[in-house]
Amino acid sequence: MTVRRYPVAILLVFVVAALVVVNGFAFWGDTLALWVDDALQLSAGITAVVCGVAVARRLRGHQRWWRLLVALGMTGWSIGQCVWSWYQLVDGRGLPSPSLADVGYLSFPLFALPALFVLAHARARPDRERWQPAQWTAHFGVAVVLDGLVVTGSLFILTWTAALGQVVRATGPDALTWAVAIAYPLTDLVVVVVAVLLVVFDRVDRPYRANLLLAALGIVALACSDSVFAYLVSIGAESMKPWSDAGFVLGPLFIAFALLVTPHTRRRDDASQPVGVDWWQVALPYLPVTAVALLITVQIVAGAGPDGVEVFVGALVVFLVLARQLLSLLDNRLLLRRVYEGQQQLTHQAYHDPLTGLANRALFADRLDRAVEQGAEGGHRPLVLIFVDLDDFKEVNDRFGHAGGDVLLHAVAQRLLNCVRTGDTVARLGGDEFAILLEGEVDAPQAVADRIQSALRRPFAVHGTLVAVRASMGLVVPDPAEPAVTADVLLGRADTSMYAGKRLGKDTTVVYHPSPDGPPDFPSALRRADGGLPEGFALVFQPIVRLADEQPVAVEALARWTTRDGTSVSPETFVRAAEGAGLGAELDALVLDLACREITAAGIELTVHVNVCASRLGAATLEQSVEAALDRYGLPAERLIVEITETVPVPDLDAGAAAIRRLQDLGVRVALDDFGAGYSSLTVLHALPVDLIKLDRALMTGVRPDRDAALCRSLVGLCADLEVAVVAEGIETAEQAELVTRAGCTTAQGYRFGHPAPLSSLRLSTLSAG
Repeated sequence: MTVRRYPVAILLVFVVAALVVVNGFAFWGDTLALWVDDALQLSAGITAVVCGVAVARRLRGHQRWWRLLVALGMTGWSIGQCVWSWYQLVDGRGLPSPSLADVGYLSFPLFALPALFVLAHARARPDRERWQPAQWTAHFGVAVVLDGLVVTGSLFILTWTAALGQVVRATGPDALTWAVAIAYPLTDLVVVVVAVLLVVFDRVDRPYRANLLLAALGIVALACSDSVFAYLVSIGAESMKPWSDAGFVLGPLFIAFALLVTPHTRRRDDASQPVGVDWWQVALPYLPVTAVALLITVQIVAGAGPDGVEVFVGALVVFLVLARQLLSLLDNRLLLRRVYEGQQQLTHQAYHDPLTGLANRALFADRLDRAVEQGAEGGHRPLVLIFVDLDDFKEVNDRFGHAGGDVLLHAVAQRLLNCVRTGDTVARLGGDEFAILLEGEVDAPQAVADRIQSALRRPFAVHGTLVAVRASMGLVVPDPAEPAVTADVLLGRADTSMYAGKRLGKDTTVVYHPSPDGPPDFPSALRRADGGLPEGFALVFQPIVRLADEQPVAVEALARWTTRDGTSVSPETFVRAAEGAGLGAELDALVLDLACREITAAGIELTVHVNVCASRLGAATLEQSVEAALDRYGLPAERLIVEITETVPVPDLDAGAAAIRRLQDLGVRVALDDFGAGYSSLTVLHALPVDLIKLDRALMTGVRPDRDAALCRSLVGLCADLEVAVVAEGIETAEQAELVTRAGCTTAQGYRFGHPAPLSSLRLSTLSAG
């Protein structure tokens, strides 16, 4: 039976019930009424048998077996009905008991009970679909037992009042008659209690819920009429009116409907849909209690008060109900606690980043707003805002996937937490962006930023590989004299300062300072200079000496830039920023011009080295800049050495070689800087006709002096054969100077011989020597 046929079944039930009621009036005589009554009972029983067998043939497993068991029980019951009808209508014995009809009737509960258990097993869901722990209360098992005892006790009182008590108190003609009479209410009590408990504690979304409900209705209907029958037998009644047989007609009819229903299994996408409340589960345990209360009330009003058994069992049921209600109160308290904990968890999730556990953007904005408001209302309260953005984080995701990126972000969050105080706020604003709010007195905000930089520079382990991380940071310390600013303004300043650090070459901290020109930005300063000297830009010079007497033979011009707030920006940072902005050629021309001007103005007869990026080797602008600078300041060409710095490879070795020859034709010498590091190689040395190479400081580490000496000797000997001069860079100790001297190198440069400084600060007596 499908859902669409339910209206037909309901209509049939109403029609049959109406027929039973009308037949009970016996308008056409008692005899015909009995014939109609027995025919209705037998038809209902046979209908249940036919439905059970017909549906069982199409099914397998538990769904077949419980139907076959019910069909067998209804077969015995129908046979008993046939015998009963014979006794009543043909033989004329009236209401015989015991009789062969009792054998058929009592066979039904013997088969119905195992059928219910088979149906209960059939409706069980697989492990993956069973109840989640949250669907079980803390006292679920105790509640099941209490509800079962309440139902059993209430039904026992009803059965005792209706038939069982009368049967027990009656003095039957013999023991067999007494046993048969009492067997009906007792077996019915067992089957009804099992059916009711299965209904009460079954889930409303079970696929075989309808089978269970209809079967339980049929069993209860049969039990009601059985109780009436047992009562009539106990008092010696000679007949049973058709109204009393209503359960024998409607009960098999409901059972037939239960056998017909074959609901479809719920789809997986329906499993997540919310399940409605089954009010039967809530109300059904208390329906028998209500019936008992009404029964006792009627007995008291009628003057036939309840006997001792009813009073004792009734009091027990009351205590069971009170215990059940106390248990419900405890469960409600636990549920309220779960709701509170769930709300707390939801609140935490709403204001914290799920990956790192840090505060999210919403919580950080709220705390920053509160800190700004407190500072505005109660006088100045120091606070520091630091904006952190990981440099080149996309490369981590590309290399290790997003799972690896998540591992790194979580590790970064933990290190940031370790760098601040307990009361400070660290937040992940999204992606690879973090923010830190320091409230209260902070001794040295820059020290906190340096501590964070140092912590992040330690390699991170990602999927078994060490990954280097760098970060650009913007730091904002509100000025107490400045009018109150909003949290959005502070965040904007921190963000702007951080991006200024990105433009300066990354891996740096930029402190925000109010400026009409905005945060430090070397490309912008270079553009504003328009060919002149940018603000804060200057040259320093480092001497290059003869190793024999450590007398200067040349100086190298090195660029330096200091921002308006006094921050010294490393050359690697602002040179990389200029290159990234496409201003590398302008920067090279500026350094070349300024170096020639200062060395000429100082009147120092030394050679000057000027660095030029390898990417511009061969560009006409380079040669024009060199020639223009020499002519402008009257500097002899032999006193200028152009150092090719290979931060990027030479784009075309043949074109580069031709460019070097053109520079040499001008009288300018060309050096290859940082040889042995970067893109420098013997192939480059072979292809480019340079006059000098500068050995990179990495070749003089001093970790393995024997290998360092052997490598230096080999390179110096090779350069001697090629008629290329050699300068050793990065000499800081006497041991390194001795090493390169033994290797055959005659000139060197490094802190041992002098730190970079303006020409005016160098010892003129030393520089004028040689």
